[in-house]
Amino acid sequence: MAQFVGTVIGTKMDKTAKVLVTRMVLYRKLGKYFNERKVYFAHDENNDCTRGDLVVIKECRKLSKKKAFTVAEIVDKAPKVVDPETGQIHIQDNRE
Repeated sequence: MAQFVGTVIGTKMDKTAKVLVTRMVLYRKLGKYFNERKVYFAHDENNDCTRGDLVVIKECRKLSKKKAFTVAEIVDKAPKVVDPETGQIHIQDNRE
């Protein structure tokens, strides 16, 4: 059974997390390693994941057309920052 570590990039769907998995792949002709990225949809039963979390996903039976993984555990939660002026909670993310 396949198991990957990735970052949650979207949680707008109910009980589903969009997970970006990055792995190093050797390009044989050049002899260099390149990052290969792939997006998986994973089942998140309790909607515990938020954008930016580091999660472990495991392969399972097909749950829908695109979902064939479940969130096994949340390794690291994304840090949250409170705006002092408005009081809104923002997720600290390096992509923004």
